[in-house]
Formats: sequence, C-alpha cells, structure tokens
Amino acid sequence: MTLLWLFLITLAIAAGAFVLARSRVLAQSGQDRRKLHSLPVYYGSNAAMKSAIPALLVLVIWLIAQPFVVNNAVSGMISDSAIADNSSRGLVLAEVRRAADGLDLAVASGALTADQATDPQSDFETVTSAIEESGAILTSQITEPVLRAAQAFRAMTATGKRLMAGVVLLIAALGALWGLRETSPEFRARNVVEQGVRALLIAAASIAILTTLGIVLSLVFNTIEFFRLYPASEFFFGTNWAPSFSGRGGASDLGILPLLWGTFYISIVALIVAVPIGLFAAIYLSEYASPRLRAIAKPMLEVLAGIPTIVYGLFALLTVGPLLVSVFGDEGLGWMQAGTAVMTAGLVMGIMLIPFVSSLSDDIINAVPQSMRDGSYGLGATQSETIRQVVLPAALPGIVGAILLAASRAIGETMIVVLGAGAAARLSLNPFDAMTTVTAKIVSQLTGDSDFASPEALVAFALGMTLFVITLGLNVFALYIVRTYREQYE
Repeated sequence: MTLLWLFLITLAIAAGAFVLARSRVLAQSGQDRRKLHSLPVYYGSNAAMKSAIPALLVLVIWLIAQPFVVNNAVSGMISDSAIADNSSRGLVLAEVRRAADGLDLAVASGALTADQATDPQSDFETVTSAIEESGAILTSQITEPVLRAAQAFRAMTATGKRLMAGVVLLIAALGALWGLRETSPEFRARNVVEQGVRALLIAAASIAILTTLGIVLSLVFNTIEFFRLYPASEFFFGTNWAPSFSGRGGASDLGILPLLWGTFYISIVALIVAVPIGLFAAIYLSEYASPRLRAIAKPMLEVLAGIPTIVYGLFALLTVGPLLVSVFGDEGLGWMQAGTAVMTAGLVMGIMLIPFVSSLSDDIINAVPQSMRDGSYGLGATQSETIRQVVLPAALPGIVGAILLAASRAIGETMIVVLGAGAAARLSLNPFDAMTTVTAKIVSQLTGDSDFASPEALVAFALGMTLFVITLGLNVFALYIVRTYREQYE
C-alpha cells in the first residue's frame, strides 16, 4: 500500500467516524438538539480527531524512525573486511541503497521475481546482471556483501511498510470506536474538541521552534566532529582554501578567512547598490508619488523579488560580466580580466535586494503617524526637511530591519555567486577579481558522494555554523540599534 492510499484511507475512516458519531448522538436525543450538551458537529469532530490524529502521528513517527532502524540493522550485516581501504561504512551503505533501488527496478521490469530480490540464496550473477540491466545508478561493481545487504534492506523496508500500514489503520479504527463509544448527549464534546484544537495549534507553533533546534543541533554535532579531525585554529585563522579529498584531510588546507572575505566583500557591494536605491525609492513612493503612480510602480518594483536567483545568475554571467569587461577590461581601463568578479556578483545581487529594502522601508515610513508630519509642517519645516528630520528618524528601526534582511539575504545567496563571482578563494581588495563565498563552498563540498567521515565533507557543517553565528550577531546588533533609537519616540 502506497503512502498516499494509507493517508486517504485514514482520512476516510475519520470521516466515517464523524458521520456515525453525529448521527448517533442525534438519534439518542430523538433529533432534539436542546437535549445535547454540544452541537452535533462537535460530537462528530471528537470522533474524527480521535481517529485521525493518533494514526497520523504514528505514521509520521514511523516514517522518521524506520530509516534509522533499517540502516542500523543493515550496517551490522556488513563486516569491516567488506569495506575497502579507500572507502567507509557510510559510502558502502549508500551503495547498498542504490543496489536496493536497482532490485526494485529489476522486479518492476520483470527481470527478477520478488523472491529473488529478497532471497539471500538467489544466484549472485543473475541478480547483479538484472540490477545492471535495470539502469540503476551505481558507482562501483556490486560485491556479494553489498548485494546481500541490499536484499535485506529491501526486505526490511517492505516489511516495515506493511507493518506501518497495519498499525496505522488499526489505530485509526480503534480511535473511531473510542470516539463513538464516548458519544452521548451528556458528553462534553465541545470542551474536548476545543482542547484538542488548542493542542494542535500549540504543536503547529512548536514546529518552527523544533525545526530551528534540529538545524542547530545538526550543525553543532557535525561541527564538533569536524574539529575532532581538523584543528580549529587552522580553520578559523587559515588564509588558504585548498581541499584535496585525499588522505582524510592530511593534505587539505581548510582556512575559512578567504571565504568569509569573499562573502562580506560581495555582500557589501550588493548593499552599496541596494540600500540607497531601495531607500530612495521607498521615500519617493511613500511621500512624493501620487496614488495612481504608486499603485503601478510598487508592484513593478516588487516583481524583482519574484525572479528566481538562477535567472539573476545567468544575467550576471551573460550580460553584466561582459558589459563590465568591455568597460574595465583590457580594451578599456585594463582592471578586469574576466567577467566573473566581485563587482559582477555584487551589482546583480544588489538589484535583487532592492525590493527587500524598498518594500519594507515603504511600509514602515507609511506607518509613521501623520500627526508627526503635521506638527513639523506647523513649525514651518518644508517637506524635505520633514522627511529628513522627522519621518526617517521615526522610521529608523524599521529601516534597520529592512537593511538587516537584505544583508542576511546577501550573505546566504549562492547561485549569483557561483555564476557571477567565480570559484576562487582569495584575499584581495580588487573588486574586479574573481572570489567565492561560504555558501558556494558548502554546495561544492556536499556535491556528489560525500564521505561524512572526512574533514572535506564535514567542513560544510562548520561553514554553516559559522554563518549561523554571524547572522545571529547581526540580529543582536540590529536589535540594539532599534531599541536605542526607538526610545526617542516612545
């Protein structure tokens, strides 16, 4: 049974419980709703919630836990002697999962029977030939330990899915019976349903917190593992970035300073472009533009925020880069050697950030009370003086928030940097040199079959943790500025 059908059947059981509970309580009251403690819909909702919510909760927990259980069981089946010197247990398990996918394809195409795909006594040559003919993506020749582990993986996964379907449907049915048994005119169904809805709202609100906690813990644990294999002093103070992917990091230089410099340099160029243009656009739209012009110009400006970043990256690579080379290259001033440079990525990223600054700044400027403007005009100030000395200081906390959002967006950008700035990790003050950022290197370090026992792969988590701490520091600093200036107007 597929996951979709299991979900739909669970919802159907809950819907049936809703209808039966509602009909039952009406029958018990003789169709007289005045004899009921709650409205009939609450009795039905009580039965539906007790049927669907526990079943779906078990389904989610099962889907999360089953891969860990199966992987641990399969990992125990692979002896250390079956792992090559240039490999690791993680890579072997990845190959096992690929072989299991090949078994599924072979069974679906009819090249293997279901018994052959799970029976460890099946002929090795026949099964491996069927996997290779199925078109499965394999990175090495299948060995017998990998094949037997793949067969066990497939069998345990299928068994787990069948057990999951049975348990989920049983819980849904028992929950429906529980809700029907409680159904009576005296039952306080409304109170129970409202408490259940409150619990659901609390759970929904907790998802963001738990997700953030999970991300942080994932970064922390993998960062700690990285620093066990690579010195922290060389990572934070190293000026060379040259991963070699050989010898478990013995020949690699993983200094973060060139990546941080490229990240901040490109972000600063982008903010130099985005902040003045975005802020001036917000001032014009909120203070000078007519309502008709504002209704046309603001949506057109915000369209920039909806353009995919890959489109900006192609624009930087194919248009802005060659344009800058024609002006600052060998035929012009001679400063620029290629189209991929800090200036290319910074200019395009700045264009992308304009709506982030302008839209938020426009909203916060419009939120400044009109009475403050009227008071300034009453004292004889002009419109420009009122904007400069009254409106902007009052809106400063929101403007700082807009700039912070733009800075965070710039720090986390990847595609524009990959296509517009190049991949060179260097410390240079020349904005026409090619550089790269932390996010671009995170992608490159985790692309392909990563051995998570090597510093070259684990360094991606250390880079991510460093960006997280930097962004958190920017938020704290902005909060300090906001509170300092807000006190003048409260």
